[in-house]
Amino acid sequence: MSEILEIIMLICFGFSWPINVVKAYKARTTKGKSVIFISLILLGYVAGISAKFTSAEYMQQIGTKWYVLLFYFLNFTMVT
Repeated sequence: MSEILEIIMLICFGFSWPINVVKAYKARTTKGKSVIFISLILLGYVAGISAKFTSAEYMQQIGTKWYVLLFYFLNFTMVT
């Protein structure tokens, strides 16, 4: 169940970024987009990915729970 909740969180964050990019594109400005803010978001994704790789329980089940990491990497890529 915790993986499902984690994926819901990642999907919500993942959908907010493309919406934010489209809004900035239409407005023709990136005002309000702080490099520090983006860096902290990326650091959070790196921490989440690292937490998965350092969790012995998760690594034992990675064959069936690989999709959680997929969402982390997908979101990290979108933010980057």
